[in-house]
Amino acid sequence: QVQLVESAGGLVQAGGSLNLSCAVSGRTFSLTAMGWFRQAPGKEREFVAAISWSGGGTRYSDSVKGRSTISRDNAKNTVYLQMNNLKPEDTAVYYCVADPSYTRVTVTPNYWGKGTLVTVSS
Repeated sequence: QVQLVESAGGLVQAGGSLNLSCAVSGRTFSLTAMGWFRQAPGKEREFVAAISWSGGGTRYSDSVKGRSTISRDNAKNTVYLQMNNLKPEDTAVYYCVADPSYTRVTVTPNYWGKGTLVTVSS
């Protein structure tokens, strides 16, 4: 069993920044990638970013590319998402995800956190 726990989101004004973290525990030996999805009110879930657990390779959605940075700390079993220049359309529930496949983690990851709400005000 894998458990993913996101840090608290919060309210941020447009143009501001936020750093989210996610700690993974349980049976993590087979995991190769972690990442983030988000779901805005009334919209479908979308991929945000992913990182290879061992190699450190990263992938970003076009909507956040250039504004966000995903990183990981292997010793702490933690992944981070630094978001800059936040926009109202970034308002969403953000989910930490993990998967044994670096490819699948960007599409249909096996493991999901409960999500944390990020609200960006104008």
